[in-house]
Amino acid sequence: MKKETRTVVYDELLHIEAYRFEGIVQPFPNHFHEHYVIGFVENGERCLSCRNKNYTIRQGSVVLFNPGDNHSCVQTDNGMLDYRGFNISRKIMLDLAEEITGKQELPGFSKNVIYDNEVICYLRPLHEMVMNGNSEFGREENLLFLLSSLIQNYSQPFESCIPECRQEIEKACKFMEWHFTEHIYLDQICRHAGLSRSTLLRAFTKSKGITPYRYLETIRINEAKKLLSNGVSPLDTAIRTGFSDQSHFTNYFTSFIGLAPGVYHKIFSEKDKDGE
Repeated sequence: MKKETRTVVYDELLHIEAYRFEGIVQPFPNHFHEHYVIGFVENGERCLSCRNKNYTIRQGSVVLFNPGDNHSCVQTDNGMLDYRGFNISRKIMLDLAEEITGKQELPGFSKNVIYDNEVICYLRPLHEMVMNGNSEFGREENLLFLLSSLIQNYSQPFESCIPECRQEIEKACKFMEWHFTEHIYLDQICRHAGLSRSTLLRAFTKSKGITPYRYLETIRINEAKKLLSNGVSPLDTAIRTGFSDQSHFTNYFTSFIGLAPGVYHKIFSEKDKDGE
């Protein structure tokens, strides 16, 4: 059996994260990210659910997630997943998009799964250069060519990719964003949103594609990534993001991100040491 490896590299010049997962069988639960994701399947076949649509992704599939796109995936064959991916923050994407289009406007990917040889021709070498620590400016070239192709062929204004949400659902989201460090009860969210429990659950899940509890846990995980990357220990991160205990935090973080909190923390700790 192929050995499972999970590698993450942060490129200081490009300000993006590069992921490489090899030999993975772990399913990923329904969740979302605050950043953009551009990924490529090297091998394996998975059922991907994104924005309430189902896809089969396999070798050659390029996946595109906007911030907030809910998604989950599970292996459908007897093999394992080999995957390359980039995480790009909204701020960096906005700067890059303005450089490419001349407009200060976030792009929104209109498709979540594509097959495009031109995109792959930029994506794979860019990923290899970042993972190998290549310092040549070819990284910048490939990133700009990659995003130019994606924006030209698969983009619309980001706002038009966001599903319309009822005012009550947005109130529920804001409440969880303000109080995610606390122990929140469903009744509290309902009172703030002005909806009954059953109505909130139905409306929220239809609008966001995930349940309120999964939304809350995703907020906590996204905040945990920021704390860990800034040198906060896994234990303190668990406490500061509202998890009941470190074991609960570790299980959730690993299932969402594919890396244990300690591993993620170590990556950025070593990066800081290298920069000294």
